[in-house]
Amino acid sequence: MANWVTFSRFLLLFVLLGVVYSGIPTLQLVNAPLTILIIALDGVDGWVARRFNEESLFGATFDIAIDRIVETVLWVVLAHLGFIGVWIPLLFIIRGNLVDAIRSKGAAAGTTAFDMMKSPIGRFLVAGRFMRGFYAVLKAVTFAWILLWQPFDALAPSFWAANGGWLSGIGLALAWLSAGICVARGLPVIVEFCANANPKTQDQA
Repeated sequence: MANWVTFSRFLLLFVLLGVVYSGIPTLQLVNAPLTILIIALDGVDGWVARRFNEESLFGATFDIAIDRIVETVLWVVLAHLGFIGVWIPLLFIIRGNLVDAIRSKGAAAGTTAFDMMKSPIGRFLVAGRFMRGFYAVLKAVTFAWILLWQPFDALAPSFWAANGGWLSGIGLALAWLSAGICVARGLPVIVEFCANANPKTQDQA
């Protein structure tokens, strides 16, 4: 059941893309609520897995894979539409590839991504429930905020002319903050992997 909830997020992503690129301003008013639904379901699949005892390495890996697809596609779309700079999706793609490559080593050994983190700061930033929740909410707010205003240039041109600048500025600030936390959560994974892969460190342990 939990994996089907995860898969539904993947399908809803394509519905959102169809709406965003539909060119129909009134239809695009569903951008924000649909975005929030897609990201909110990330918490639902975890709850379902725990509730029905469906937690597994496959489920955890599948969930992270869909997370990565959803966020990468949305960052690329926002850059393609000109709402953010292209450096932001590039940053997420580079960080995502590095971290996923490292996590694949753990998955091969039967270790989930979050269980790989051993240091206190690593567990807080990467595996901690608070930071994971905060990061997910921040990205949801960022995507929803930026996409919320997509149709307003056509639906309310005078309003957008008067307020578009600062509304877009808030979206950029949220995107930059997301990028900063993306780096902050990726570094512990890379640092711990390099430290554990160092023969000298292993000899001293």
